[in-house]
Amino acid sequence: MSASPKTIGLTLGDAAGIGPEIIKAALASGRLNKDFQYRVIGSSDGAKPGAPTESTARAAREALEESARLALAGEIAAVVTGPIHKARMQAIGFEFPGQTEFYAARAKEENFAMCLTGGALTVALVTAHIPLRTVAESLSSSEIIRVGHLLADFLLLRLDRKPRLAVAGLNPHAGESGALGREEIELIEPAVALLRGELGDTAECIGPISPDTVFHRAAGGEFDGVLCMYHDQGLIPLKLHAFDSGVNVTLGLPFPRTSPDHGTAFEIAGKDIARPDSMIAAINLAAELAGKKAQP
Repeated sequence: MSASPKTIGLTLGDAAGIGPEIIKAALASGRLNKDFQYRVIGSSDGAKPGAPTESTARAAREALEESARLALAGEIAAVVTGPIHKARMQAIGFEFPGQTEFYAARAKEENFAMCLTGGALTVALVTAHIPLRTVAESLSSSEIIRVGHLLADFLLLRLDRKPRLAVAGLNPHAGESGALGREEIELIEPAVALLRGELGDTAECIGPISPDTVFHRAAGGEFDGVLCMYHDQGLIPLKLHAFDSGVNVTLGLPFPRTSPDHGTAFEIAGKDIARPDSMIAAINLAAELAGKKAQP
């Protein structure tokens, strides 16, 4: 199949995991956007399900490089990535915390962020792949504002209306007026005020809101997206709410990049029990975003 701007590239990920089988199932599902063609990038030759090796990690890295090259050259409209095993990738010299950072580096894009969406929840992360103990010291008002803009742009693109953003607090009860932490007072509240002013009439923005209630309110339809302070603050509710349909999106790239919101699942690879729902959702979201990006 020849590549074209109406083609979406699908990387296999680590072929010893469930990537190859969920991509095969997705392509056979009849549930993909028919306006696009789909090109599988990568090889599973020599891979044994459930038995990752240096070779399967190297093949996964090669597929990532090829997909980035094709996307940046305009030969494919979007990239959907199968799951990789980060530690095994880093053992062969992959110098990135994850695929999000890889694509940002290849696109030479510093203004990017990790976002996940599924069901009624969409979350974006101010900090992502860092240890929990370093989150507070890594937060800044400027980063909250930067990622807030990316989330607002993503929601505006999808909704075609003024999105409603909620900003989660960092501490229990959003700091309880400083009794449980001052990050809300010193970093988050000033950032929300500035972000609200910068967004103007393009998006609503409120916060900081207590993390133990904001996701319930968002899932109930009060908010279109939640700006989260750290990785698990956003991913735990997202996966609880939409485990089989969650999609990881890299915001800020010059092309759409999505992935299913799960890992390699080596323990079930090759048993034909892996569900393709998240991969199907990731492919269809990539198609949706590519279609909107192509509109004049």
